[in-house]
Amino acid sequence: MLHLLLVALGIALLYAGGEALVSGSSALARKLGMAPLVVGLTVVAFGTSAPELAATLTASFQGVPEVAFGNVVGSNICNVGLILGLASLVYPVAARGRFLWREMPILLAVSVLMIWMVSDGSIGRIEGGVLLALLAAYLWLMLRKDEESARVAAEFAKEFGEVPGSVWASVARVAVGIVLLVLGAKLLIAGAVTVARAAGVSDRVIGLTLVAVGTSLPELASSLVAAARKEGDILLGNIVGSNVFNILAILGVAGLARPLSVSLVGAWPDLWVMLGFSVLLWPFLVTGRRLSRVEGSILLAGFVAYFTWLFL
Repeated sequence: MLHLLLVALGIALLYAGGEALVSGSSALARKLGMAPLVVGLTVVAFGTSAPELAATLTASFQGVPEVAFGNVVGSNICNVGLILGLASLVYPVAARGRFLWREMPILLAVSVLMIWMVSDGSIGRIEGGVLLALLAAYLWLMLRKDEESARVAAEFAKEFGEVPGSVWASVARVAVGIVLLVLGAKLLIAGAVTVARAAGVSDRVIGLTLVAVGTSLPELASSLVAAARKEGDILLGNIVGSNVFNILAILGVAGLARPLSVSLVGAWPDLWVMLGFSVLLWPFLVTGRRLSRVEGSILLAGFVAYFTWLFL
């Protein structure tokens, strides 16, 4: 009973945190003149990926690397298959040209790099350092101002008008949202993992399913709120930014702190599924410059099929 209460409380905190984070980041984008996509790719994406970082480091230092690595791979699969699939059912997700031809290639490139790095069975300190260096370059690319950012910010301000409250009030809402998301994810995982271990589920499957879905619930909560508000830029930026952050930052920090061993026998199918979802997402977004409800349903069906295969 106690574990079920933790799960329920965790879900409630995740939704409240998602609401605060999306509303705060939207206001922050308008106050600072930043494009919503940039905020989604940085503040929202990194904030909602904090549970993945905590879970991966904890699992690594507790001697369960399969849970740690499975959490990263499973979270990336969940973000595209489950979260974008569900979000598109709420409202079709529109994509701008810069997102299609800059952010998506970056996601595919770091995914391929991750597969290449683990081909020797581990993520060591050298690989971790390289991933963190690439993260720094990615942040610089996302945060630098350009003409398109200024144009988008001007259109955004024209459409939504003046935003009440100060910059610090928006920052406070973002911070409160992140705290609620992290706390909610921790409570949810505490209950879910205990139940899973009692049922005799393997570490690999726990990492790919319960831990991955549990730590991805912040992205799910904030993405569904963004979809309901028709904030397509923040939604896509959140998902792609989270997936890039999961690979570059979480695996980078984990590898640098303590070399992470990977069992290739079990990991190879999961890695190719992760890459396959990202590859499939790109043409879906290119056609019509949006992710339609039909295309989202295909992603969701693929995710359900993958989960079913894991347990069978």
